[in-house]
Amino acid sequence: MNLLATAPFPIRVLIADDSAFMREVLSRAVESAPSLQVCGTARHGVETLEKIRELQPDVVTLDIEMPELNGIEVLKRIMKDFPRPVIMVSAFTQPGAEVTAEALAIGAFDYLSKVNSGHRVDPRKLSRELVAKIEAAAQSPLIRRVESIQASMLPDLAKGNTAKKLDVVPAIIALGTSTGGPKALQEIVPELPADLPAGMIVVQHMPPGFTGPLAKRLNSISEIEVREAEHGDIVEPGRVYIARAGRHIRVERNAQSKTTISVSDQPLGTMHTPSADVLMLSVAALFGRYSLGIILTGMGVDGLQGMTAIHQAGGITIGQDEATSLVYGMPRACAEGGVLQRVIPLSQISTEITQALRYTPRN
Repeated sequence: MNLLATAPFPIRVLIADDSAFMREVLSRAVESAPSLQVCGTARHGVETLEKIRELQPDVVTLDIEMPELNGIEVLKRIMKDFPRPVIMVSAFTQPGAEVTAEALAIGAFDYLSKVNSGHRVDPRKLSRELVAKIEAAAQSPLIRRVESIQASMLPDLAKGNTAKKLDVVPAIIALGTSTGGPKALQEIVPELPADLPAGMIVVQHMPPGFTGPLAKRLNSISEIEVREAEHGDIVEPGRVYIARAGRHIRVERNAQSKTTISVSDQPLGTMHTPSADVLMLSVAALFGRYSLGIILTGMGVDGLQGMTAIHQAGGITIGQDEATSLVYGMPRACAEGGVLQRVIPLSQISTEITQALRYTPRN
C-alpha cells in the first residue's frame, strides 16, 4: 500500500522514546520538514501501542530500549496488529547493532543511530537522515501479506525456467540489497540447503558494526553456514558470506587457483561501502557466464553496473519484483535497464537459486 496515495499530507509521525531529550530532538527533526508532522509522542511500549491505535500515524519511530514493553516486542505487535512503516532508533553499539538486526528481520522499515561515531547526538545529521527515511517509508509499499502469485517476466526476454533455459551452471552467487534486505535475506537464506553447490556473497547496505550481527542471526536460523566475510576467505560451496560494512568486497583468484575474498577501502568515493557494483563487477570479470547475480529490495541504483556486467558476460540475472520489494529502487533500475532475465516474488528466489544450480537433494 502506498501511504502517500491514501493519507493526506503532511505525513503523520508518532515518536516513541523513553528519553524526553530524544523525544524533543526527534520531534524538532520531524517538524523541520514541511512534508512531516508529529502527531504524537509515547514514553514506553504500552503507550506506543495505545497511541498507534488512537492516532493511526503513517510512520512510527521506535526506540529499541523502552520500559514496560521493549522496542522488539512493540515492533512484533505493530507488524501483527497495526502494520505500518517503523523506523528503529538505535544506539551505535554492538549490542544495539544485534537488536537492530533482529528488528530489521522482523519487519522494521529502516533504522537510525541516535549517536555518531563519537557517541554524541548530532542534531543536524540526525535530522537529515530521519527526514529522508520517514519520507522514503511513507512512499514505500510496506507489509506484504500477499505476494504476487505469478512471476512477472520482462517482455523482451524468453519465458521459462532460468536453469532449463541456460546451458551452464553458475559457480558463484552475488547478491545486492539495501532497505528491506535483512527481512528479505531471512526469507531466502534459511531456505538454502547446507550443501548448496556454490558460495554466495551478499552486499547489504548497513553501517559498521551491523553486518556481523546480521550474519550471526542468519546463521542461527539457517542450515547453510553464514559468516561475515574476512579478507583472504576462500569462497566455498555451502557458505554465505556477508560483506563487512564500511569495506568494499571483491573476488580474486589466488596462486592455487582458489577463489578468495578481497576486502579493501578502494575505490574511494562510492555512494555505498560496500557496493554491490564493486562485488558484481569482480564476479563478472572472474566467472563470466558462470555467474549468478541477484538484486533485491533497496533504494538507489547500486547493483545496476554489476548486474549489467553479469548479464553481458552471459550469466544469470534475477531481480525481486515490485510487489514484494519494501523499496523498489535497486531492482527497478536493473529491470528498466533491461538486464534482468527473471523478475520474481521474494518467496520464489530461493527455489530459483537451487534450480539455477541444478541442485539435487542428497538421499
